[in-house]
Amino acid sequence: MFGHCEKTTGIDPFMNLVAQVMSQEPYASAKRVFWIVDNGSSHRGQKAADRLSAAFPNAVMVHTPVHASWLNQVEVYFSVVQRKVVSPNDFTDLPQVGDRLRAFEDRYNATAQPFQWKFTTSDLDDLLAKLDRHTTDHQEESCGALAA
Repeated sequence: MFGHCEKTTGIDPFMNLVAQVMSQEPYASAKRVFWIVDNGSSHRGQKAADRLSAAFPNAVMVHTPVHASWLNQVEVYFSVVQRKVVSPNDFTDLPQVGDRLRAFEDRYNATAQPFQWKFTTSDLDDLLAKLDRHTTDHQEESCGALAA
């Protein structure tokens, strides 16, 4: 994980983070680096994608669907940071926030392990079939209740 503290949010702070990441290996020499982003104002739309690729030709911006932060795995990390680092918000200044975040990053990066994704397309098919059966069963129950 890479962290970056700024006084404000916006395009410039976002691009500062991008520069921090893209200047390091393996990203600097990678053929392509995908930036998975939500639709926040600092990286929304085609203009943001164009700005990113103009600054870093090997960077490709991919937006998650609107209102689908649960699809973005980094949101899971952000929720951990919120609970373990930021709360309670008892900071006296921005450097203190940065120090605490960097300490957490160091610990996280030293202990984090990749996970093996086990949810297959067959699992998805099974889940969708189960949801379809559940929906059909509840529709029949509702129709039966209306007829009674």
